[in-house]
Amino acid sequence: MLIRGMEAEGRAGTRSERKQAAIVGAAAEVFLSTGYAGASMDEIASRSGVSKQTVYKHFSSKEALFVAVLTQMMGEADTAVHTGLPQVENRAQLEAYLLDYAVRQLTIVLTPGLMQLRRLVIAEAPRFPELAKLLYARGPARAIEVMGSAFEQLARKKLLQFSDATVAASQFNWLVMADPVNRVMMLGDAAIPMKQEIYRHAEAAVATFLAAFLHSDQR
Repeated sequence: MLIRGMEAEGRAGTRSERKQAAIVGAAAEVFLSTGYAGASMDEIASRSGVSKQTVYKHFSSKEALFVAVLTQMMGEADTAVHTGLPQVENRAQLEAYLLDYAVRQLTIVLTPGLMQLRRLVIAEAPRFPELAKLLYARGPARAIEVMGSAFEQLARKKLLQFSDATVAASQFNWLVMADPVNRVMMLGDAAIPMKQEIYRHAEAAVATFLAAFLHSDQR
């Protein structure tokens, strides 16, 4: 899904922008299929339909190209997950909002491409720690930041209560993501849950979260 998004983006813009988008899309395919160490700039150039010289004109190194792939894929996931805070005025709307967010986050993150990207970054973290920092900033940290801001708004409406919005957002994120992500990371794509499993897990995560953080006025 995310790689196809890169290709679609490449059909717009200037000739140089189209070439760059094609390079990033081809690089994503190569990195995800062969790993960082096995990725060849020659193969990326061939798949993107440009010369190797053109690849290096846009990206100074393989690491720079991998950063571009990571940034693109995480940016697309972020846009898809974080669609803004809807009108939430009561407990029923709060539960619906949290459930919708949890299901959407799980569905988007638990895809073969993003899981493989995460594995690649973890594998390369000792050599390229900045990649791991970037993945964390664009992934878990971004989710916690967005939800922390949303939770502060919900607390002002006396729907949630907590002493620290960031802590509450972090705990919500872990309730939703920890077990499914760990299973897929370790067991592979076969462990990606079906829609019904995602929904049941999201329901349980939301119920556990609200048991701790629902405002006393809503109980």
